[in-house]
Amino acid sequence: MTDFDDSVLSRDGFLGGRLRLWQPRRGYRAGVDPVLLAAAVPARAGQSVLELGCGAGAAILCLAARVPGLEATGVELQPGYAALARRNAADNDLGLEVICADLAALPAELRRRQVDHVIANPPYYRAGAHTRAADSGRAVALGEAETPLALWLEVAARRLAPRGMLHMIQRTERLPEILAACAGRLGSLEVLPLAARAGRAPDLVILRARKGGRAAFRLHAPLLLHQGACHGQDREDYAPEIAAVLRHGAALVWPETNGARAPSRRGHDGNVSLL
Repeated sequence: MTDFDDSVLSRDGFLGGRLRLWQPRRGYRAGVDPVLLAAAVPARAGQSVLELGCGAGAAILCLAARVPGLEATGVELQPGYAALARRNAADNDLGLEVICADLAALPAELRRRQVDHVIANPPYYRAGAHTRAADSGRAVALGEAETPLALWLEVAARRLAPRGMLHMIQRTERLPEILAACAGRLGSLEVLPLAARAGRAPDLVILRARKGGRAAFRLHAPLLLHQGACHGQDREDYAPEIAAVLRHGAALVWPETNGARAPSRRGHDGNVSLL
């Protein structure tokens, strides 16, 4: 995909207008999911963050807006979306290096790096498991093509420094694949289900994992996105903590975990295996 012409783009507000991002009017458009993903990451100024499949930059730029001073890098397969991510970073005065590459063939320079955090919002649907979108960019963003979910987790684990953390958002039905792919690569797994309302099954989960982690697996109670059993009025009804994330750039309050610590930068000069 080539660069987008301005005539097919809209500039949309995120974090209550604190962040404004160019997106295609027709194609893959970021919604709530990447904002919640970014809010879940306990990053600190001076740490390094890599997003796999950054699209137009919604998740990593939401994180960079909340945590100034990050060393932020995004990898994006589609050149048009990579160009948008660079433009969005520049327009919001946020530092972001964007590398246009396939996860299965990352540049050697990137394969030599290790980072404190990896974030990812991989395609939600297995190849052939949904009706392919007419727009090619949206089709690539939503459905697996040549890059299986297990490879996303393998690449994430290789790029993390010791004690580094992965955060990934994905459909609940794919949780078994995620857990299987983490085996032998990532530990201290925690799963936070996201449910639209009380009494509804969670559609999405956020995975938190640590390289070298040894804590027991934790499945947290679902986080409810909306108040009430149904949408009864013509107005926004997000739960207060979700509204704080979406409208004010707040961090997502992760359930208490005994002994949890933010990752240090140690290990960056250690041995690095190439994918």
